[in-house]
Amino acid sequence: MADVLGSLLWMFVTIGVLVTFHEFGHYWVARRCGVKVLRFSVGFGRPLWSRRDRHGTEFAIAAIPLGGYVRMLDEREGDVPAAQLAGAFNRKPVGQRIAIVAAGPAANLLLCVLLLWGMFVIGRPDYSATLGQVQGMAAQAGLQPGDRIAAIDGREVRTWMDALQLLTVAAIDRHDPRLRLVDAQGRESTRRLPLSTLPDGFDQETVARQAGLAWRHQMAPAVISGTAPDSPAHGLAQAGDVVTAIDGQRIDYFSQIGPLVQALGERGGTAMVEVDRNGERLALEMAPVRRHDGNGQAYWALGLEPPRQLAPAPHDALQRFGPLAAFPAAVRETGRMAADSLGMIRRMLTTEASAKNVSGMITIAQVANASAKRGVAWFLFFLALVSLSLAIINLLPIPVLDGGHLLYYLIELVKGSPLSERSMAAGQYVGLAMLAGLMGLAFYNDILRLVN
Repeated sequence: MADVLGSLLWMFVTIGVLVTFHEFGHYWVARRCGVKVLRFSVGFGRPLWSRRDRHGTEFAIAAIPLGGYVRMLDEREGDVPAAQLAGAFNRKPVGQRIAIVAAGPAANLLLCVLLLWGMFVIGRPDYSATLGQVQGMAAQAGLQPGDRIAAIDGREVRTWMDALQLLTVAAIDRHDPRLRLVDAQGRESTRRLPLSTLPDGFDQETVARQAGLAWRHQMAPAVISGTAPDSPAHGLAQAGDVVTAIDGQRIDYFSQIGPLVQALGERGGTAMVEVDRNGERLALEMAPVRRHDGNGQAYWALGLEPPRQLAPAPHDALQRFGPLAAFPAAVRETGRMAADSLGMIRRMLTTEASAKNVSGMITIAQVANASAKRGVAWFLFFLALVSLSLAIINLLPIPVLDGGHLLYYLIELVKGSPLSERSMAAGQYVGLAMLAGLMGLAFYNDILRLVN
């Protein structure tokens, strides 16, 4: 219940901040162009609070906190007294109308830069793209546990999420990325990861796993929580023991134990399991026994139980700049994020990328809550990402959205006269249908994620 309430709270904070900034962009430019603004509302429906300024604009906070709007004087929405015609939106030159409409997305773009500036000044702790385990395709390509991915196709990789995103895009494009690696001794090397060999219809959300990569910070330490009754380890190993080697093979993570035990079982005989118990090194002799899982599949087991609760791994990457250096860094990051977002939209439109990448309010609420728990810098990054997404989505040439209105005005510039009311009305219906379809897809994906 606490997570649900937290998700709702941070979702409303997110929407409130981003919508207010977006609508303020429209409002500010409209006022500079001499347009009379009738209402500036955060939220829809019945106003819970309102006040009117000396220019006659009503500022309101409404009951449904899922958006907002700026209502301007416009002859298309009602009769306008002759004395106020000069302040009507529809009477303004097309250039000013374009500026007013584009100001909303521009405000979100500016907000993205400011939020990223704040994030860089505070400093966002994260994890480097250091590998904990390497199997399959990645092992065959020459990658090793402990390697850190420093760059992919010449693009710097600062965190594991940077690497994951670039690897996913490369897999979608059926491209074999060139990885620049730095090992534990600081030596650099270059490897090609053959992601183009992934099967058709591969899961785009688990590219790293399918490539045989596991990140170091996600690996469970080889600390046992106990032993299974009637198992070879029972009475020998104890809770809290750290497994350091099996039959001479070094162990760093718990996930390494399983494959070694299977190999021992197939070979037969006993093995020495080395553990660290409160600083004392012990060698325990055990022989794997054959068991069956819930599906009837046979496997070999020693009875070592994995840790039940994992403490978060210490962060080993920090993105921080001084106040002056943070501004160009924020501009560069905004450009990078915008290019990545536009590239993903293009891939979804061409069906190269999965439609599962579309998320809705439920996912936004969950990520908002998770980001807030991770600290101010992470929440600022989340706000920046959603603000940028709001700017890009609003600029799509879909009637109803700002981009649709900009399309109308560009057509007006070319043909020298406004589109007919009938054409614009038809476009509005098409836009509403497209928007409803997009929202339905986002809601479906959200529910599917919850079920899974």
